[in-house]
Amino acid sequence: METKYVLKSRCCDAVFEDKNWELECPKSCGPSLIYADYKKKQIEVGPDELGLYKFADWLPICKTLVGSASPVTYKSEGLAGRLGLENLYITFNGYWPEKGANMSTGSFKECEAYSICARTNVNAEAGKVIVVASAGNTARAFAHVCSENKIPLLLCVPEDNIDALWSETPIDPCVKLICSQSGSDYFDAIALSNVACEMDKFYTEGGAKNVARRDGMGTTVLSAVTTIGRIPDYYFQAVGSGTGAIAAWEANMRFIEDGRFGSNKMKLMVSQNLPFVPMCEAWHNDSRALPEMDEEVARKNAISICAKVLSNRKPPYGLKGGLYDCMKDAGGDFFAITNNEAMAAADLFHMSEGAEIEPAAAVAVASLIKAVEENRVEKNATIMLNITGGGIQRVKREKELHYLKPNAVFPISATKGEIKAKLAEIFA
Repeated sequence: METKYVLKSRCCDAVFEDKNWELECPKSCGPSLIYADYKKKQIEVGPDELGLYKFADWLPICKTLVGSASPVTYKSEGLAGRLGLENLYITFNGYWPEKGANMSTGSFKECEAYSICARTNVNAEAGKVIVVASAGNTARAFAHVCSENKIPLLLCVPEDNIDALWSETPIDPCVKLICSQSGSDYFDAIALSNVACEMDKFYTEGGAKNVARRDGMGTTVLSAVTTIGRIPDYYFQAVGSGTGAIAAWEANMRFIEDGRFGSNKMKLMVSQNLPFVPMCEAWHNDSRALPEMDEEVARKNAISICAKVLSNRKPPYGLKGGLYDCMKDAGGDFFAITNNEAMAAADLFHMSEGAEIEPAAAVAVASLIKAVEENRVEKNATIMLNITGGGIQRVKREKELHYLKPNAVFPISATKGEIKAKLAEIFA
């Protein structure tokens, strides 16, 4: 199928077609990301009723799916007034119908799922099952999208995070869930997904390597820039893998090429939740390599943070085109935010803007507060604050929810043979 884009490699500028669920440069010239180069250089935004697909010009998709919603950007008055900022714009991803925000899972991970599941996919055409590893929010989004559109899915999630796997409608049996046992973390869930993908029945979603994931996330910036009318000066977001910030940089580059919204690069002001801050430490050490992490310490730190979705031990930080390169190109900084700072920021946002936000979004708000207090942003700068999740508590109060139960829970010591045997049984 001919696409409206070609794929390019960050490592060698190779150009190739998206024929076989491509995740890497075919020349295998080292760890790097590939990206979509769209034939349409000036974006035309469609009507709101298209949901996420109003940004279809810059999404690597071959179809549209039912039920999508897009990010919503508005100029802040409440939080901006409290912080003394003249041009603070909030991009809200979640459930806030009064603002036109209708992501029923409460997270911008819906942007990824609706983009990925609409990408040209020879694996799906062959009847294979897509595999997604997640700390919670991504899994909830994929469960929702795949259930609504009858797309076979295997989720791999730490057992301690399965309370995040709910839906306002019953989840279709095409969605299956396996877990790494209580006390494990996201990295252990990824290990399960890797074993599954060794079997012919399954294929990996791809994580940060999937251009559809990044460009789905990038719709937050598409929303902001087309609403504001210009590229912001600063971009604030909390990061677990850093994929959202990479996506923001990539969208920024497309807008520069578009030519109608300015030529500046947003400074990437990203944050992590103490004590789990490997990328923050690496950045402040001016290191492309992440610090060595003891497995048990890493699991303990991941469990202790309030924003558990930010606990990725193997993020795409140092590879070519990864977060390190994006921040070196655009400028910016990393913030380390405590649980108490995040909770106070969540309260301030609720009080000043009127919406409840999730811990990861609160980490981003706390970093904005810190940047203002430390004079790291100008009062008249155009600032984009990416609220990556909100309205979940409201959904839980107002709707009857259905929870996904595990089809299997594996100890960390489980062998590949044991995992594969159980998967064969689940999908028999």
